[in-house]
This record gives sequence, structure tokens and C-alpha cells, in this order.
Amino acid sequence: MPEHQSVSPSKVAVVGAGSVGATIAYACLLRGVAKQIALFDVNRAKVDAEVLDLNHGLQFVPAATLEGSDDVEICRGAHVVVITAGAKQKPGQSRMDLATANVAICRSLLPKLQAVAPDALLLLVTNPVDVITYVTLKLTGLPPARVLGSGTVLDSSRFRFLIASRLKVAVQNVHAYIAGEHGDSEVPLWSSASVANIPLDEWSVAGHGKLTERDRTEIFLDVKNAAAQVISGKGATNYAIGLATAKILEALLRDENRVLPVSSLLSGYRGIDDVCLSVPCVVNRSGVGSQLPIPMSPEEEAGVRASADTIRKAVRSLGF
Repeated sequence: MPEHQSVSPSKVAVVGAGSVGATIAYACLLRGVAKQIALFDVNRAKVDAEVLDLNHGLQFVPAATLEGSDDVEICRGAHVVVITAGAKQKPGQSRMDLATANVAICRSLLPKLQAVAPDALLLLVTNPVDVITYVTLKLTGLPPARVLGSGTVLDSSRFRFLIASRLKVAVQNVHAYIAGEHGDSEVPLWSSASVANIPLDEWSVAGHGKLTERDRTEIFLDVKNAAAQVISGKGATNYAIGLATAKILEALLRDENRVLPVSSLLSGYRGIDDVCLSVPCVVNRSGVGSQLPIPMSPEEEAGVRASADTIRKAVRSLGF
């Protein structure tokens, strides 16, 4: 039986019809992620307009229904609720600067969502995503497997794109992860990176170069500054995070056991406890499964621990 026929009809609710939420809905339609998509936003005119625009294209995508409302009831019965609502990052702001405002939004929003979708997995995209994922876990009391953040799925995609561009190979053949915070303290895991099963440290192919230390420094700076670069030019990042979120949703709804660097609660991972951050995890219909013991150099492990401290400090400053 083809994969798309073996999947039970699923409902995805997207909270927030801003540029990120609307693009996630669009990416889900294009990829046939779910049979039902619901868009919820307190701005009725905005959500109505986005739904109308998306529905006008239904002829050109896999069969699905899409509806929207300013009433949280629209999310009832969702298998996964994607939360994008919150203050958006302005030029010059760090993701951590958004924490106080977005935690307040979570406090009012989460009880309403739990009332209409008590069995849903919660996928957080709102920044600072690691802080918001932890806060959501605490406010909802849900099992850790059922609450995850988009984490460094997008950062890792940027990382692979930049490595692939320098080496003139397809991005699909590059395997490399960013771990830790989705933000300034994130850590590139160079030591485990590979291209077509060749460790990146050993890669040296005629016509396809070899990464120098300067290349590595520039690549990582570009990964860290990517969001600021896009925001300064067009006000928001939306396409890549829309596609990244659709990919996480596919892993969840199709029970793929796909390995993705999502943000989830770590307990006893390399001595790191009681914090949400990104390491490669198995993602399936139950949510976040095993957190993989990916090899790290001593420097990388120290970086991830420092990243955990940064996130934990932010969470504590918010009273959690």
C-alpha cells in the first residue's frame, strides 16, 4: 500500500496566522501532510484572509480541507497543535528578548488548547523556542515525549546548505547537525559531520574542495546570523521554517521514526538535566523518542553544556 494511503486522516492545528503560521499551513498543503488543517488567530480579518487565499489553491495540492477562526474551538480534536503565536523578532533583537512576552501568551493560550485538543502533541515554533518548550511542559503537565520544539531543525538545514555549497555537492548528501539552543549559544557538531559517508574531516575530493578552518568559521557565522539577515531584508523568516515544520509534522503523523534535531526535555543526557534543547532525536507518532548519543568532541560537549546553562538561566529568570 502506498505510504499516503496507509496514513490515517490527521488534523493539524496551527496557532498564529502570521507569516510563519500561514507558511506552515501552506507547506503542509503542498506536501499533503494532513487531511485537515485548522488555522487559529485572534485577528479574525487576518485569519479569514489567509484561509481564503489558501483555499483558492486547493485544486493544485493533495486533497485536504483548510479552515480558520478566531475561536479556539477550530483546534478541537487536532492530532498535533503547532504554536507559532507570539511577539515576532525585530531587527537587532535576540530570540531571548522575546521570552517574557511569549511566556505570557503561553499562559493564557495553553489551557484553552488543552481543553479542545487534550490528546494532541504540542509542537512549539514560537521563540525563544527552547525556553517556550520547557515552559509549555511545565504549564501543561504533559509527558515530555508529547511536547517538542522545532529546535535546530532549521539551523541544521542552513548548516548543511552552506557546507554543500562550499563543497559543490547536493545538500541531501550532507549529514551535519547544530545542537543546543536555537540561538546564540548553539553548537556546530563538526566532528560527526559527513558527506556521502565520508567524515567531513577526511573529505578532499578533486573539484569539490576541502573545508579550511576559515571556511568553518564563516559557515557557522552565516548559520548564526541567517535569521537576522533575512529579518533585516524582509521582516520575518517564513519559508524555510515552514518547510522544516512540515517535515517535523510528517515524522509525527506518519510515524516515520525520522531523526531530527528537535528541542525536547533532556534528563541525564551527557550529564545535562532539566532543560529543553536540541540533539538528534527519533521522532514518531508518539512524539519525541530516543535522544541519540551522537559523538561529540570535548569542545562540542562543553559547548552544549554551556548552551544548556544559558537556556536554564533564562527559564529560571522567568520563574520556572
